[in-house]
Amino acid sequence: MKTIAAISTAPAVGGIGVIRISGEAAIEVAEKLFCACSTKKRLSEMEGYTAAYGFVKTIGGEKLDECVALVFRAPHSYTGENVVELSCHGGIFLLKKVLEEVFKAGAVPAEAGEFTKRAFLNKKIDLTRAEAVASIISAQSDASAAAAVSARDGNLYKEINAVSESLISLSAHLAAWTDYPDDDIEELDYSSLEEILEGAKLTLENLLSTFDAGQAVTQGIECAIVGRTNVGKSTLMNLLCGETKSIVTDIEGTTRDVVETTVRIGNVVLRLSDTAGLRESEDKIEQIGIELSKKKIEASSLIFAVFDCSKDLNEEDFALLEAIKNKPAILVINKKDLSAVWEAEKVKKYSENIVFISAKHSDGYKELAKMCEKVLGTEQFNPYAPLLATERQKSCAENALSCVTEAIEAIKLNLTLDAVNVSVDSAIEALLALTGERVTEKITEEIFKNFCVGK
Repeated sequence: MKTIAAISTAPAVGGIGVIRISGEAAIEVAEKLFCACSTKKRLSEMEGYTAAYGFVKTIGGEKLDECVALVFRAPHSYTGENVVELSCHGGIFLLKKVLEEVFKAGAVPAEAGEFTKRAFLNKKIDLTRAEAVASIISAQSDASAAAAVSARDGNLYKEINAVSESLISLSAHLAAWTDYPDDDIEELDYSSLEEILEGAKLTLENLLSTFDAGQAVTQGIECAIVGRTNVGKSTLMNLLCGETKSIVTDIEGTTRDVVETTVRIGNVVLRLSDTAGLRESEDKIEQIGIELSKKKIEASSLIFAVFDCSKDLNEEDFALLEAIKNKPAILVINKKDLSAVWEAEKVKKYSENIVFISAKHSDGYKELAKMCEKVLGTEQFNPYAPLLATERQKSCAENALSCVTEAIEAIKLNLTLDAVNVSVDSAIEALLALTGERVTEKITEEIFKNFCVGK
């Protein structure tokens, strides 16, 4: 494979910037640009895990900057290849200039996620650990960071691998018994088979049961703030953001588009959408906003349905209650600082998830955060437990569970052992796809193209 290079630090001014070079010729490429000041050693003479202070220059010999070169030798590096990291001052222009010289010296630009992809292809990490790298970078809370590090440490892989190994052992025994009936091979009785399969089923069910809560904490979920005009949706949006994101006035229909932002409330990350007030309107622009609001209700994984307790509920309020009664929703009763003209009992049949707030006076935030955790099931979230982190992982786990369930049903129907083994083998394939031990090139490309360049 070609030797690749990229800036691995953020594309912004900073105290330090790192250019990573990986490939068989990484040390040779870096050596054309780096001159050590202290040891006078060439990079090719240095052992792995050693650093040298010096300066980096152009191919033509012009000095560019002070530099620390860190050498890693294959296979003991992040990618499993020879790697050199050049740490310079963190100026954007300077780093780009040094990178240009690295390309002139023989490296080629790294693709998005190519360093981590090479780590996977060189069997330094499995696919769950590779995906955890992206999760670490995008973490937005203590819990999401802890969950990502846990996955990077291999907690999910170990859980899936334990299930895989039990099924592989079972499959091998079944195959030997059915293919060589005359040999002295101990027959597995159906109760033993079922016990192994039930154990695999329970593990997969437990993993899948925590997926939605895990997504709420680690990736964030879509949350729409909906309600009729002037109930305080935009004020609630601003309260949750801690700044003015939406215009707040006494004029009805102020919000005509969907205002979006990402916030953390409690241990949950919400991709908030402040929507246009639901009402009949002759204004064409407002009509478009109202239609977008309705689409957001359908697409969101959580809904904050906002009501004004100081005004009687009207047809629009009850229409909204009907629309959300079978969805994950919290009834946010706003303006509790004013005299209420109706009680919560009036809306309880639509949802028990009710919170009273005064968005204007920032009162009720903690109660709303707790209710979010309750509705989304994140109250007892354990970031150190094995966790399915992506839709791809979830799909693989679902396929494996379906196949294990089929195998159990085959046993209950007294089907032949080779029929049971067909389902067991299919479950194994799904689990090996999850960890990346059997995964197509297309899937691999799809995963790593979402990484940032330089990682």
